[in-house]
Amino acid sequence: MKKILVTFLIFILPGFFTSMIFPQQKKNILFFGDSLTAGYGLSQEQAFPNLIQIKINEIKAAYSIVNAGLSGETSAGGLNRIDWVLSRPVDIFVLELGANDGLRGLPLESTRKNLQGIIDKVKQKYPNVKIVIAGMMVPPNMGETYSGEFLKIYPELAENNKASLIPFLLAGVAGNPDLNQADGIHPNIEGHQIVTENVWSILKPLL
Repeated sequence: MKKILVTFLIFILPGFFTSMIFPQQKKNILFFGDSLTAGYGLSQEQAFPNLIQIKINEIKAAYSIVNAGLSGETSAGGLNRIDWVLSRPVDIFVLELGANDGLRGLPLESTRKNLQGIIDKVKQKYPNVKIVIAGMMVPPNMGETYSGEFLKIYPELAENNKASLIPFLLAGVAGNPDLNQADGIHPNIEGHQIVTENVWSILKPLL
């Protein structure tokens, strides 16, 4: 019994006191996007980034969510804003931009260039960052050629940057009036819960 107690004191207590004095440092997951990330029409607590934080807390992973969503943001606006947002360390960067470009019919090459520019800035400042890209789609009324080429932007960016890809952020939500607000574009509370699952399936393995 005495030997067991000595072993406990030697191997267990140092780690216990170390963890008490130096608690595990949390890492940051930055969600950088537009109104979808910001939770337009809802409280920030109801938006999918906060729902992701709840899931992270449930599995006791040492990560904190930073919601840097801005309603109406385009890829060009994001490129101009990214330096300011990177003032705090980033371990996982989730990029959700481009939908407003598509809805406005902006040139596809500009959208692609801006999104790549954002990724470049993030990787330059934090070389070990993990990148997650949220794929988006535009309505078919934008034209078959434009819609098809827009859809290709996200998997190509993911491949070129060795990033993880959420194939379509709004999978299971887009086009369903029961899961969207009155504008038919922004998810409601139930819609954000589904979006959370779409994101979590890709994000969780990276934690």
